[in-house]
Amino acid sequence: MSKKLFGTDGVRGQANQYPMTSEIALKLGMAAGKMFTNGGHRHRVVIGKDTRLSGYMIESALISGFTSVGMDVFQLGPVPTPGVAMLTRSMRADLGVMISASHNGFADNGIKIFGPDGYKLSDAQEAEIAEMIEGDNSSLLADPRDIGRAKRIESSRDRYIEAAKRSLPRNMRFENLRIVIDCAHGAAYKVAPLALWELGAEVITIGVEPNGTNINQGCGSTSPEALCEKVKEMRADIGIALDGDADRVVIVDEKGQLIDGDQLMAVIAKSWNDQGKLQAGGVVATVMSNLGFERFLEGENLKLIRTPVGDRYVVEHMRQHGFNVGGEQSGHIVLTDFSTTGDGLVSALQVLAVVVSSGKPVSEVCSQFEPIPQLLQNVRFTSGAPLEELSVIEAIKDGEERLGQKGRLVIRPSGTEPLIRVMAEGDDKGLVEDVVSDIVGVLKAV
Repeated sequence: MSKKLFGTDGVRGQANQYPMTSEIALKLGMAAGKMFTNGGHRHRVVIGKDTRLSGYMIESALISGFTSVGMDVFQLGPVPTPGVAMLTRSMRADLGVMISASHNGFADNGIKIFGPDGYKLSDAQEAEIAEMIEGDNSSLLADPRDIGRAKRIESSRDRYIEAAKRSLPRNMRFENLRIVIDCAHGAAYKVAPLALWELGAEVITIGVEPNGTNINQGCGSTSPEALCEKVKEMRADIGIALDGDADRVVIVDEKGQLIDGDQLMAVIAKSWNDQGKLQAGGVVATVMSNLGFERFLEGENLKLIRTPVGDRYVVEHMRQHGFNVGGEQSGHIVLTDFSTTGDGLVSALQVLAVVVSSGKPVSEVCSQFEPIPQLLQNVRFTSGAPLEELSVIEAIKDGEERLGQKGRLVIRPSGTEPLIRVMAEGDDKGLVEDVVSDIVGVLKAV
């Protein structure tokens, strides 16, 4: 059950299909709630969500599950994933839950669970919950006198905004900046524009009119084209694009050019290192980060530690080895001085602080290194195990030999979608394109 139920980022799937059904959400609430109800105090869970239509259904089922095992539920409403993690700790909750499928379309949804420390659950904890779901659920139920209550919290957005603003140096203001913010019609559609406005910026918004079905649709960090055009149209200083649950960010400079997570981590790492704030002498990123980023850090006498794809693996390594900057090329940036998970708004604020302090345009600040040619293509599959096919194994081996020591090849199944991701990078752009094309062709054939 654990492999089928939990992926690399909690439970995720199409709404009203396994595992994203009301029945599974109910059982998940019961199992997770029971697992974290130890001791005689009143137990509590906070639940946040993004703006998907199915969020209402999943939230109601989770509330029923949690209250049935004796947990009090505090409903936060639409709030970014890092806000849920933060409020789990600040409200001394036993659990935090975010209902979101992040950057996916509205038809999908997901459930992310945070422990009382604000960090996502471990693989072992998720496996234990999955086992409990398969067992006799009636044994989990509380006595009628001990059934939990549900209550809506109206202050959650204000509390998150204040926490995000406190990540900046004292007296840092953005009065002279014109900022376009794209909230992907998602969880940050109220908090992100308001935080920037309170910090003094002139704020222009797009993607702030959610209707339940338009989240991430032609907007946000995975579709930043509209933001690029808006920045040029408004002659803005910077564009900021968040995804559906606002745990990732990409930036657009004043020229309308896109800046990915690798460049943003480089900006933050160099700034923090210059200030003596960077810990453990480097940055934790994934196998997908550009080789140019790694070479840049080496030039700063810093190291890049690579993990498997998924911000949970980045965070695990950061916690184990004392790093405070980490993330993914996609824009999941984790700054453990301020948050226990990726935080798109806080990451953007850190970049803005460097822009203001330096007095330089975003295009200059965010060009810390020259990326080497990198190409990523996705191949959708419906069944089977394509990577175990002999022809695919041979094609990958041939690609690795052709790239040699001057490039990298990363082939992996997506943890959230039925896709095989093929990424290659190297100093020879033509060779990179040929290698990816050959492997993709073999994958499609099988």
